[in-house]
Amino acid sequence: MKKADPRLMLIMSMTVFGTLGPFVRNIPVSSGELALYRAVLAALLIGVYLLVSRQKIPFARIKKEVPLLLLSGAAMGVNWILLFEAYRYTSVSVATLSYYFAPVIVTLVCPILFHEKLTGKKFLCFVMSTLGLVLITGIGDTRGSNDLKGILFGLGAAVFYATVILLNKSIHQVEGIHRTFLQFLSAIVVLIPYVLSTSGITLGSLNAVGWVNLLIVGLVHTGVTYCLYFSSLKELPGQEAAILSYIDPLVAVLVSVTLLGESMTAMQVIGGALILGFTLLNELSPVPKVKKK
Repeated sequence: MKKADPRLMLIMSMTVFGTLGPFVRNIPVSSGELALYRAVLAALLIGVYLLVSRQKIPFARIKKEVPLLLLSGAAMGVNWILLFEAYRYTSVSVATLSYYFAPVIVTLVCPILFHEKLTGKKFLCFVMSTLGLVLITGIGDTRGSNDLKGILFGLGAAVFYATVILLNKSIHQVEGIHRTFLQFLSAIVVLIPYVLSTSGITLGSLNAVGWVNLLIVGLVHTGVTYCLYFSSLKELPGQEAAILSYIDPLVAVLVSVTLLGESMTAMQVIGGALILGFTLLNELSPVPKVKKK
């Protein structure tokens, strides 16, 4: 059986992540609760699949990497909390721009941790993709302490998002679905005390629409998509994964315009073109030079 293309898996996962907004808007629970329910539903989905397919997690073989898995899952849980908190304190554009500082961290750290070569082409594509992201999300004016809090929460989420990517680059012996399941379990352990100490459990307040959207977010946007995401990270260089991750905000903007009826400026159109164009350029291999006889 032909192995799935890791680039295609990452593109698919980033596209699905970008459609998260409309579903989250229809789930009237706190950010911490939503993060917890995402992890629980996704873990249940993957757990059932592992039982039905009779797959056992090879703890004897992966025991050396289990601490990294658990740490990665904990970082993912904290990442969700900080990101949702960022949206509470500042605009979506400022929070998104702050959060997507994570690829900057990954691109700069990978040459140090993994000895990946930072070529001129990759650096150019990274800079231009970042410029495109700035044009898409915009830079809002910080109007007070709440905006500053939102930016700090967004940057904190970026640090933990980058941590998840970098930790997964160090995990080599664990299959994508196994690592995702263990990471969700670890995220649940982190999120339960946070939710109980803040908003508490309010599932009883959800109506039918809220439940449907919650199931979609938990099973599709989290369970299935994170399996694709983590499986692709195992195979791709960190810098390439960082640049492809810009597909997420691009899709989010397109969804907001087409489904939510939000306007899109000329600068956002230009930003989208920069992201798509330079992401494609980064994927293209250079034409080999013909040696002269």
